[in-house]
Amino acid sequence: MVTRDEVLKALGTVQDPELRRDLVSAGMIDDVQITDGRVQFELILTTPACPLRAQLRDAAKAAVEQISGVKEVAVKVGSRVTSHRAQEQEDVLPQVSNVIAVASGKGGVGKSTVAVNLAVALAEFGAKVGLLDADIYGPTIPAMMGVNERPKMMDGKIVPIEQHGVKLMSLGFMLNGSPVIWRGPMVAGAVKQMLTDVNWGELDYLIVDLPPGTGDAQLTLAQVVPLTGVVVVTTSQDVALNIASNAASMFSKMNVPILGIVENMSFFICPGCGYRTDIFSHGGGDKAAQITGAPLLGRLPLEPETVEDGDAGSPTVAGRPESEQAEAFRTLASRIAARVSSLDQEECPVLIERGGV
Repeated sequence: MVTRDEVLKALGTVQDPELRRDLVSAGMIDDVQITDGRVQFELILTTPACPLRAQLRDAAKAAVEQISGVKEVAVKVGSRVTSHRAQEQEDVLPQVSNVIAVASGKGGVGKSTVAVNLAVALAEFGAKVGLLDADIYGPTIPAMMGVNERPKMMDGKIVPIEQHGVKLMSLGFMLNGSPVIWRGPMVAGAVKQMLTDVNWGELDYLIVDLPPGTGDAQLTLAQVVPLTGVVVVTTSQDVALNIASNAASMFSKMNVPILGIVENMSFFICPGCGYRTDIFSHGGGDKAAQITGAPLLGRLPLEPETVEDGDAGSPTVAGRPESEQAEAFRTLASRIAARVSSLDQEECPVLIERGGV
């Protein structure tokens, strides 16, 4: 007779390399059933975007198959995203597990493109995702997500528009192309209102596309809602790198973990001959990672089709799902989700102040 204790003991030998704990002690095993040598259990991942899904499933199955008397093993894979934000008595987003800011030191580095495709990729994996456009002066999310309508009101709350499986909110939905000519306090008020007056509902991840720089929107976001962490987008050129380091430094001073660095437009592959060109020099992402102490999450190539996708309102992950660029965004989303899941197991690096940074 195969016993439940034997199954759990076997599964206790399987380690999750991201959490650095075994599956049993990490609470990732549930609903163990044993019938005539046939074992069935559920493997509960910490995120539906887990990059180690197949590896953990196969390792768990193999471990149980080694038990004497086991004839067959069936593994059901699910996920449960937990909150990795600081708990506050008056949390303005109590149903949102994780708030991830996407930031950059300067404009033109493709931050919004990264934010949009990150949100769509996480939703594609099966997560509940929201995307907040906090760039008050230059909202681009409506156009990049292909939305041209005003959100509705229900029970005194704004109902976010849903597109590509992602809940959206942007001031651009109300502007009709009109420019925003506001002073700082009004910008801060608009960001706060889009956080508190929108019925976001239950979300695993709320992605916030910040304006470039270190201004009122960034300060308001960090002060109003506890952030899970920030992803800093940069190109490899020295100007972008130095300003990106300043953006990371600001969040670090506000005790916001830096999840990692994304080097966007890292290189260009000629479609005709396949020759690779480093448009903005080489190694900037590694340098930024070294300065911040956070990992380089990925290098994304410069691809004209990605720009065209955004202009057409069809993010690459949704519009060209089989493309290499879409797969690169999915890999990036998996790495960010893994970083979020491991925050409780290891200290996420924040920027250490150094002279000249």
